[in-house]
Amino acid sequence: MTSIEGCSPVLFSTEDTRSEVDLVALVETHAALLFRVAYSVLRSRAEAEDTVQDAYVRVLEHRRSLPAIRDIRVWLIRIVWNLAIDRKRRIRPEQLDEAFVEGLVAMHVPADQALDQAQRMRSVLCELEKLPKGERHVLLLSAVEELETAEIAAVLGRSESAVRALLFRARARLRERLEKGEGR
Repeated sequence: MTSIEGCSPVLFSTEDTRSEVDLVALVETHAALLFRVAYSVLRSRAEAEDTVQDAYVRVLEHRRSLPAIRDIRVWLIRIVWNLAIDRKRRIRPEQLDEAFVEGLVAMHVPADQALDQAQRMRSVLCELEKLPKGERHVLLLSAVEELETAEIAAVLGRSESAVRALLFRARARLRERLEKGEGR
């Protein structure tokens, strides 16, 4: 089996061969997305990989109820999101993975511009960490994972109108803080 984003799918042993294939397909289909979700929260490749593996352990534990789940993608994102948030609580915000910032900077620009972009990204991430939790969460899911409002609402357990309001406030607050920081 191939590795997706550094997460190698675990072979699930069940009595039913069809269930095994479905679970492996589930891993192969969603591993990259789930890794990105975890990575956007944790900013650490190793922590994100562990989080995705933990999520698939949860899937294994609930494999008999999988047919009853209406939107498996959103359900998986919610599991990974919650696991990543739990892990994040144990990591100080200043422990940002430098590789995360470097991964956000364009590779085809001159070195001086790359340094400026990296500094700008550090500023954005620092200010993002200072946002209220709800605003930070909707902004991450919207901007980094490009989830739709309905999907964000399902992941966070909020209404769509609450998500839209949080997203509006988060963008406005982040823009204001970044503009204030540039004026210094």
